[in-house]
Amino acid sequence: MFTRSECLRRLNAVVREGRPIIGAGAGTGLSAKCAEAGGADLIVIYNSGRFRMAGCGSLAGLMPYGDANAIVMDMGREVLPVVKNTPVLAGVCGTDPFRLKPVFLKQLKDAGFSGVQNFPTVGLHDGMFRLHLEETGMGYDLEVEMIAQANTLGLLTTPYVFNAGDALKMAEAGADVLVAHAGLTAKGSVGAKSVMTLDQAAELVQKIADTGKSVNPDVLIICHGGPIAEPEDAAYILQHTRGVHGFFGASSIERLPTEIAITRQVERFKEILRRQIGDGELLDADTNSELKEPIVSHDGHETPNT
Repeated sequence: MFTRSECLRRLNAVVREGRPIIGAGAGTGLSAKCAEAGGADLIVIYNSGRFRMAGCGSLAGLMPYGDANAIVMDMGREVLPVVKNTPVLAGVCGTDPFRLKPVFLKQLKDAGFSGVQNFPTVGLHDGMFRLHLEETGMGYDLEVEMIAQANTLGLLTTPYVFNAGDALKMAEAGADVLVAHAGLTAKGSVGAKSVMTLDQAAELVQKIADTGKSVNPDVLIICHGGPIAEPEDAAYILQHTRGVHGFFGASSIERLPTEIAITRQVERFKEILRRQIGDGELLDADTNSELKEPIVSHDGHETPNT
């Protein structure tokens, strides 16, 4: 694992070199290995990664389908041993009423995690449901408290923030990196269909960056989610904002590329088969009969197997 100071030194070196900080969500050990091979600066694992790689939408991580904090510990046993030289962060449900946060955070550190992120997060909820969460002691301030406690343990902190108010609270809690969240990631088979525009996302990210830096000029800002699904989208945000240092992708890093790659690979295999049998020598196109080996007699003569 890496200490908080080591993580920050690495991240700030990336910024000084003029390169974007890239954080990658990983739902499997293979995803994590590939993200590291591609040069990810941070790898984050949390419960939605498991659901995402099971074919569900990322918001399954907000539903009562499992113990989020137990899931991330279990995922750590798969991911931590295969990542060799990249900080791995844990998504922590800061509102979990059945865990003592300082104790759980220490368990994460002892397990080999270098930092934390607030996920599942109530920041993705709004309306009356969000209001009632806040009113009944399950609000965003518990996540802010978790980030502050993680700082005291020397863990890197990279919280999701959804607006300027969140950015202010997390920066005051000592967050190292603010991840400006623009909503559920678009595109693909289980991506969001209703998202803000890239220009709207850039405006949101800029407000978050300005607010965070008003508290701590050294805080790092990276963007995530909503319409920011492809490298070109992230480039657009970085080109239309100031003081934003990179991008964090989860669906963008492991779900969308996997959907495309596996689908296309199967299609390519099917295309090879069609080319081989397209002349009718191995398959009767009219009857769509199965491929059959010819019958070979003792004298070597071949007879079609019909």
